[in-house]
Amino acid sequence: MTVPPGRRERKKAATRQKIADAALRLFLERGYDAVGIRDVAAEADVAVTTLFSHFASKEALVFEQDEDFEQRLTRAVTGRAPQEPLIPALRREIHAMVRHCTTRDGAPIWRMIDGSPALRKFEDSMRLRHAETLATAIAADPGLSRTGTASRAIARFVVDAHSLAREAADPEAAVDEIFRMIEAAWEVTHPARHE
Repeated sequence: MTVPPGRRERKKAATRQKIADAALRLFLERGYDAVGIRDVAAEADVAVTTLFSHFASKEALVFEQDEDFEQRLTRAVTGRAPQEPLIPALRREIHAMVRHCTTRDGAPIWRMIDGSPALRKFEDSMRLRHAETLATAIAADPGLSRTGTASRAIARFVVDAHSLAREAADPEAAVDEIFRMIEAAWEVTHPARHE
């Protein structure tokens, strides 16, 4: 049973969301580079120090669901049913994440990200962090029995699948195509195949 968040946690979450919403609204209206941290704080009606207590940087305002995506990838590994194969569980999660990013509301955000060198750099570092977290979860699962190298490689492929698919003309088909390759790569890393 999960314990519902307390009043303080709910208030912090609401403030964080208010800041993120204000930032996104300003970024989409004026352009990412034209908006400063003080503009976002004023729009959200918070102090700059409050903004920085919720977000470490201006770039982090755009990727406010970063932690959620990272946790979802980890849960695809750790939360799957006993005996459920890994790759289909990860494919389902990437499909859901790509659908989220390619909605009518998500597409303008990704166009903004693609048009900003600072945001692309932040996204690259975020993807590397997500891949390392995912690799750690894969390597820690005793039922998967893969090397650290295999776990890291598959994790990178999975995280990159998200970026490649969201840029494709048919994102859903791209996820399936990429995951057929990931599945094949995963199968050749199985220790029993090398005996």
